[in-house]
Amino acid sequence: MAHTNESVVSEFVLLGLSKSWELQLFFFAIFSLVYVTSVLGNIMIIVTISSDSHLNSPMYFLLSNLSFIDICQSNFATPKMLVDFFVEHKTISFEGCMAQIFFLHSFVGSEMMLLVAMAYDRFIAICKPLHYSTIMNRRLCIIFVFISWSVGILHSVSHLAFTVDLPFCGPNEVDSFFCDLPLVIELACMDTYEMEIMTLTNSGLISLGCFLALIISYTIILITVHHRSSSRSSKALSTLTAHVTVVILFFGPCIYFYIWPFSRLSVDKFLSVFYTVCTPLLNPIIYSLRNEDVKSAMRKLRNRHVNSWKN
Repeated sequence: MAHTNESVVSEFVLLGLSKSWELQLFFFAIFSLVYVTSVLGNIMIIVTISSDSHLNSPMYFLLSNLSFIDICQSNFATPKMLVDFFVEHKTISFEGCMAQIFFLHSFVGSEMMLLVAMAYDRFIAICKPLHYSTIMNRRLCIIFVFISWSVGILHSVSHLAFTVDLPFCGPNEVDSFFCDLPLVIELACMDTYEMEIMTLTNSGLISLGCFLALIISYTIILITVHHRSSSRSSKALSTLTAHVTVVILFFGPCIYFYIWPFSRLSVDKFLSVFYTVCTPLLNPIIYSLRNEDVKSAMRKLRNRHVNSWKN
């Protein structure tokens, strides 16, 4: 990621969340707990799904891949943020900054596409149950995961291709705890209006496109479930509620930032924390607490290990 000779900025200064030492200690305690819980929770979901034959279905295969993305998203900026709470002069190299931008947009873009794939899986399972096993085979699931990562990486590269060669010739303070693309673009020594429009268009298309696809899919599914009255439909509704909750909490801040990416308010910094630090925790909390199959598999896994320790 070499930058041009016009760029004399070799590092960026991250202003963080607060200058108050007491607040930073408080944030460290809270976000350390969230970070550890998020990573361990998503690892637990992956281990549980891979070790239980009853969870060998397309939905859980996609869910385990969602957990993997959430683990990646938890680690692109949060560990540095936690360390920086104890550092007075918070800096990040130019290359490190570009890497954060790349990883963030790769993981977010991939997760958006994977949520669409999970909605399609539920659509087939509920609206075309007799054809589910034929349509949702392992090959199609692998294709979905491949497409998700491909779209995420291409989405990220399209941002980075223009950002990496911007002339950064002086201002280098980023008013956040990580390299947020709109904030970095604003530091360039040039008129960035066209770049802002390109960023808005690129990010807006993928986020709004995925969100509309999800809304349409879940609306059709909910209508189908509403016209059925059985225990199976009740279980499907419970699963759907978990999916819809994740979608709303994931896309809410995302669409907000993409609609007003270059007009920042003081609350935006804390929405960024929710989006980057807390969002990966949604997966283990919502799917574990609302999904009886996952909870049952976790209990079996726990009992198996407890018994093995006793023996």
